[in-house]
Amino acid sequence: MSPTPGPPLWLLAELTYRCPLHCVFCYNPVDFAQQAGELGTEDWLRVLRQGRELGAVQCGLSGGEPLLRDDLELIVAEAHRLGYYTNLLTSGVGLTEERAAALKAAGLDHVQLSFQDSTREMNDFLSHTRTFGLKQRVAKILKANGWPMVMNVVIHRLNIDHVDRIIGMAAELGAEYLELANTQYYSWAFVNRDQLLPTHEQLRRAERVTDAWRIRLGDRMRLFFVAPDYHEGRAKRCVNGWGSMFLTVAPDGTALPCHTARMLPGPAFPNVREQALRDIWFDSEGFNRYRGTGWMKEPCASCEQREADLGGCRCQAYLLAGDAAAADPVCSKSPHHAGVQAAVEKAGGAVEHPLVFRDPANSRRLGAAGGGRVE
Repeated sequence: MSPTPGPPLWLLAELTYRCPLHCVFCYNPVDFAQQAGELGTEDWLRVLRQGRELGAVQCGLSGGEPLLRDDLELIVAEAHRLGYYTNLLTSGVGLTEERAAALKAAGLDHVQLSFQDSTREMNDFLSHTRTFGLKQRVAKILKANGWPMVMNVVIHRLNIDHVDRIIGMAAELGAEYLELANTQYYSWAFVNRDQLLPTHEQLRRAERVTDAWRIRLGDRMRLFFVAPDYHEGRAKRCVNGWGSMFLTVAPDGTALPCHTARMLPGPAFPNVREQALRDIWFDSEGFNRYRGTGWMKEPCASCEQREADLGGCRCQAYLLAGDAAAADPVCSKSPHHAGVQAAVEKAGGAVEHPLVFRDPANSRRLGAAGGGRVE
């Protein structure tokens, strides 16, 4: 029996899958081009109200690119009125001085700006767009509006050797926070895993460089190096536990325990067009499916770490083991761990396929092919 959950403290509003970037590691579903239409403004305002009634206190506004929504200021203003701490996760495309002022006036608390790398050539290659100069201008706009300067760079084999330059760039732009987030291999990153997975030595070198910068920078900037799990031999608690803290609403209104969970087999996840968030959070099969530890099979069921890692990532288990209730294969105790070890051993070697960039044409092709799950 699943434990009675507390409130969803973090509401992630994925406002749109539309995006001007084509990142090879995007966490949007590979079949995003086949998803239904976006929620309207009134739908999102209702979701925000219901989320606060449930007890949510933080609201992330993401995509795709949320700045492509013309009603973003209205959504921010309502979230602010309701008492959320609001966080905009953006590529920066569309954040002009005028729009920044409007979002500031609406009450936006926090902006996280993504970069792909530290040079124009690599940043623009990895996003398949010419956006590096724009991102630098947006960084200055954020500082001018008094928002905390928070940068995020997804780390993988193609940029991990540039960590020294990436941190230096963040320092030059006056960032107070820099998240170096090692790629999680689902969605588009899973499709491109052979090209993106770094070697052990690359990771260790990047960690040493980051530690040296921590000493050099002191209190001027906080550096977060999000450790990868393929190389560690142990699973990490996914979104702090299935249905325990995070509630994601996808652009079409599908409510999810994490932003990639709609790939999983079983009954469809509920939709906010048809059900209230309270019913979804407490009573839906989708949110209760992997809560707690009662669903676990061996080796998780008797593992002394089961309360700490809660079995790891359900999406990763499905992608790598073909069973969403299996132990996360990144764990050394998983019977499927050899596949992860083989992928790591292969890292840095020759690859047979070119990178697949996120775009609607590739999305339709991959969606028709089943999203790239390993059989």
